[in-house]
Amino acid sequence: MPKTTRRQLFGAMTAAALRTAQGKNKVTKYIRYHRGSTTAYGILDGDTVRELRGDLFGDHKETAVKHPLRDVKLLHPCEPLKILAVGLNYKSHLGDRKPPEHPEIFYKPVTALQHPEDSIVIPPAAKNVHYEGELVVVIGKRVRRASVDEAREAIFGVTCGNDVSERDWQSGPQKDLQWWRAKGADTFAPLGPAIVRGLDYSNLLLQTRLNGNVVKQYTSDLIFDGPTIVSWISQCVTLTPGDVIYTGTPGHTNRMNEGDVVEVDIDGIGVLRNRIALA
Repeated sequence: MPKTTRRQLFGAMTAAALRTAQGKNKVTKYIRYHRGSTTAYGILDGDTVRELRGDLFGDHKETAVKHPLRDVKLLHPCEPLKILAVGLNYKSHLGDRKPPEHPEIFYKPVTALQHPEDSIVIPPAAKNVHYEGELVVVIGKRVRRASVDEAREAIFGVTCGNDVSERDWQSGPQKDLQWWRAKGADTFAPLGPAIVRGLDYSNLLLQTRLNGNVVKQYTSDLIFDGPTIVSWISQCVTLTPGDVIYTGTPGHTNRMNEGDVVEVDIDGIGVLRNRIALA
């Protein structure tokens, strides 16, 4: 894909994000990138990347190295040991279905991760692959049997995700017993472009665009918020730093075809852009 500008990837500071930045919390954007033979984390400061060394979720410090954003390749912004996701978590996505009594969780394999600007590759047998633009929470500390307040403190930040789904494999007449390939095929979990820390993510505008056209635009109508989801999962599954949770998609979804470009744009975070390709 051609190189894109910072404004295209990360946007201007919106009114909601600006209010947060002016409040008590400092908003910081963390990226993971590749340049030459180096892969590193960094802080995005305007059009400049300030390199970090160490553990993003533990001890780390800035080096003296800086790069222009245009000179680095953005990667998915963390390397989780686990990817979890929530189904049926937006009122607008439920339709006539009864809301769940608790978060409904499923796994996506880490091999499904895909970088910003890289292609979502449709497997040969897939015929009905849909986008699902979502807010993703990133875990910053070990969480086990946490209260909602403890879970809130364990969330490091948020990013954009696309829970790509093959609907025939998920719910068609010959659906699989599990969603192992419907939602877990290689490249079916694009993530990025940045993890944003210090942002009030409770009511952000989420847009999904297909070939430049807005196909979904919602502010939050989540049934279960991030801390509630993290607390629920942690009662049975220990979460560790870097784990990510896709929190669900609003509204309805549609099929993507070869050559399409899908963008997940969340207020204050940025734009996750991927092109659709065939295997």
